[in-house]
This record gives sequence, C-alpha cells and structure tokens, in this order.
Amino acid sequence: MKTTRALRELGQSIWLDNITRQLIDSGTLQRYIDELDVTGLTSNPTIFEKAISSSDMYDDQIADAAKSGRSPEDTFFEIAISDLRRAADLFRPAYDRTNGVDGYVSLEVSPLIAYDTATTAAEAKRLSELGDRPNLYIKIPGTEQGNPAIEESIFGGAPINVTLLFSPKQTLASAEAYTRGIERRLDAGLSPKVESVASLFVSRWDPLTADRLPENLQLQLGLAIGKQTYAEYTEFFASERWQRLKEKGARPQRLLFASTGVKDPSAPKELYVVGLAAPDTIDTMPEDTLHAVGELEQPVTGLPKTQAELGDVLKPFRDAGIDIDATALELQQKGADTFVKSWSSLLDRISGRVAAVA
Repeated sequence: MKTTRALRELGQSIWLDNITRQLIDSGTLQRYIDELDVTGLTSNPTIFEKAISSSDMYDDQIADAAKSGRSPEDTFFEIAISDLRRAADLFRPAYDRTNGVDGYVSLEVSPLIAYDTATTAAEAKRLSELGDRPNLYIKIPGTEQGNPAIEESIFGGAPINVTLLFSPKQTLASAEAYTRGIERRLDAGLSPKVESVASLFVSRWDPLTADRLPENLQLQLGLAIGKQTYAEYTEFFASERWQRLKEKGARPQRLLFASTGVKDPSAPKELYVVGLAAPDTIDTMPEDTLHAVGELEQPVTGLPKTQAELGDVLKPFRDAGIDIDATALELQQKGADTFVKSWSSLLDRISGRVAAVA
C-alpha cells in the first residue's frame, strides 16, 4: 500500500504546500487528488512570489488590475483569490464528503499587520467574504497579538488557519483562542461549527539547533516537538470543557503539521511525514516531499495520544541546553520576518510586472 494511502487510512489528511496557476491548468493538482490522496492545500507570500515571478500566466490579470488603478496589494489578493477559488472547487468533494472537516485551501493576511490585532481581525473577515468559498481558511499568525484576532475571527464565523506555531505552548494558546471564540458563539446563540486548524512548523527546529546538540540528537528535535504538541493537544480537546462543547455541536480545531519538507539534504525526505503520522491531523507538504512519500510503500503508526504514553521526549534537548519556549519564540519571530520580506518582494514583483506589461 502506498504510504499516502496508509496515512489517509490512519486518519491523517495530506495537503499540498503550494499553489500555482500552472498546477491547476495542467491538471496536476487534480492528479494529486486522484492518485496521491491530497485533500487540501496551503499558500503563503513566499509561494505566490515564486509563482508570479516564474510565469507569465498572471500578466493579463496584472495588466487589467493596473488599468483599473488597483494597488499592488489589491492586485495580489485578486490573483490569489482567483487561483484559490479554483483550487477550493477541486477540493469541494472532500469538503462535502467530510461535512466540512477537510478539503480546504488557505490564504494569508498581509504579514505587515501580524502584530496589529484589530486590523488582522478586520482583514480576515474581509478576505473570507471576498473569497466566497466555504472551504477557504484565512491564515493568521499565532502570535501574542494574533490570538485575540483568532478568537474574534472565529466568533465572527471566519474559518481560520493559525500559522507560525512552533511549540506546544504556542499551539495550545491558539487552541484556547479558538475555544473562546466557539464559546462566545454559543453564548450568542450562534452555531458552533466554525472550522480551524493550528499549523505547527516542525522542520525549522533542526537546522537552528544543529550546532547546539550532540550527534545522537541531530534531526530529532522537530519530531519531538511534533510528538509533544500532539499529546498535549489531544488531551486539551479531550477535556471536560471540550466534551461539553462537542455535545452542543462544536468540533475540535485540527492540528496541522506544517513545514514537513526536510531542510537537511542528507535527511530522508519522508522524515517528518512518516515520523508524525497521527489520526485526526493534517500534514501539509511541498511537492518534492509529496512525490517522495508517494513513491513509498512504508507502513505508518499513529503517535501516542497522551503525555503518559509519550513520556518526556523533550528532556534530552532541555538537558543539552535548549530552551524550548525561547527558541520557539525566536523561530516565530524569524518566520514572521521571512514572510514580511517575501511580501515586500511579492509586491515589488507585481509592480515590476505592471511596468513590463503596460
């Protein structure tokens, strides 16, 4: 059995961490759905910057937007939403089949407003309405300032993909924000069925800490973070508080393992995918990782669901001098900075395209 099918049968969804117009027009995305069990995708400013810079397929739309006097940012969102709507339609059967649990695409708010709570919440609402698809997630960073925006967005009914999470602590903070939003909806007499995922980035831990760890702990910290987060996350949603919410029709936020492409070329491409197989979760992977996993016929085993089953997997890393919470904050800040750089490059690229096609 293909590993992709084994993951699906275990209960883990496979999403693609990429979108381009060529991917849709060529039928490749549909082939991934049919042959590799892909049921959703994610995007970010870096992905769209690469897509627009490497293709002339967006030039007509950029030219039309320029003639209408739209800003580079408005032009980007027009491009992104038009591609994501098409992708969302391809995933609509998965969305319908799972009653709205799976089959999503994701669009990120501008990273320039990542630390502005009110503006982020307002923009998430605007983009969700502009997208006009029930299976469109709006991505909000799970920062200290982002969590209140997540709560407000969930209360307002916008499906949210919480991004840039790097630790159990950060992930549980996003789960708490999601839960408060659901509780507020119930208190207001609204439906509690507003979906959300929490995206835990795993592969960036290992290159950042490689020079601080002994050889026997190399390429192990990202996996340990994933396992620890899954156990704590599962226990959070098994609480009495959440049992009461489930009885009223609420559904737990799903954990999404993001950044599962290896950064170390010596590591097997399937390292984080096979190592973080778990039911009721999502793994979003870049295309080369998807292809590598699609060629495997390797069985998978689900992760331990409780802290008691798992044990203290982070102890060896703490003993080696790694401050988990401080490093997670460092990774989150670096991730936010990277998206800001990609965003600026993306808008510059669109401005350059406007000049070129005018």
